[in-house]
Amino acid sequence: MEPLTPAIGAQILDVDLGQLSPELVSDIRAALLRYKVIFFRNQNITSEQHIGFARSFGELEIHPATPKGQPNPEVLRIEHGPNSRGAENFWHSDVTWRMKPSLGSVLRAHEIPSVGGDTLFANMALAYNRLPEVTKEKIQDCVAVHDIARVFASRLNKKPEELHELYPPVEHPVVRTHPETKEPVVYVNGAFTSHIKGMETEESRRLLDTLYKSAWDPEVQCRFQWQADSIAFWDNRACQHFAVSDYFPAVRAMERVTIAGDKPYFDSR
Repeated sequence: MEPLTPAIGAQILDVDLGQLSPELVSDIRAALLRYKVIFFRNQNITSEQHIGFARSFGELEIHPATPKGQPNPEVLRIEHGPNSRGAENFWHSDVTWRMKPSLGSVLRAHEIPSVGGDTLFANMALAYNRLPEVTKEKIQDCVAVHDIARVFASRLNKKPEELHELYPPVEHPVVRTHPETKEPVVYVNGAFTSHIKGMETEESRRLLDTLYKSAWDPEVQCRFQWQADSIAFWDNRACQHFAVSDYFPAVRAMERVTIAGDKPYFDSR
């Protein structure tokens, strides 16, 4: 085990994710809870093995951006190149617009640029701990609204109301309690959070901006440099990530499998 920074992230060496055992799965889960995101190199596995690894940690979900009719609907391909500039370059946690957002994401690199295309991760439990006490008090009972249409209306070429028929905006606590570690975690993000419920628009905007910026501090982050067949497995309940889109017009092709989670809650005890 090689930690990337004191705050977040570790690389697990000499592991073949195509050959899983109950003991290995247990060790990886413990590492995920401790480090928030874990990394593997040289994982020349099939899509079925990718899916099987993710399924070892829970039920899988299918993203609405997955093309209809593909052989493995659990796999979301994220590819950019000369005709598509990367568009994931903002701090976020995956699918917080779901009533039960993701437990974690398993992302595998298939083709990477010769330079660039890194992903940054931020420990949002540490980000919470570093907030001023007055801010912690202000947000402990707040609820925020998360909306899929903020990102995917344009990407899927749909009107917001069309998306809302299947995925209506949902409410989650601004600070969630991690269901396994019991850590309090900042749980709003600039991608999917629209506003804080019951708060004046300008006050909501200012407070959310402050909370978004808690992920920007390098002292709560790590940065991962991809290689072909590298895998990152991150805990969406505990961290946010930022895919650096600095490689245009080079090609960056990734495949993601997402593990379903549970409904966020906050326990103030």
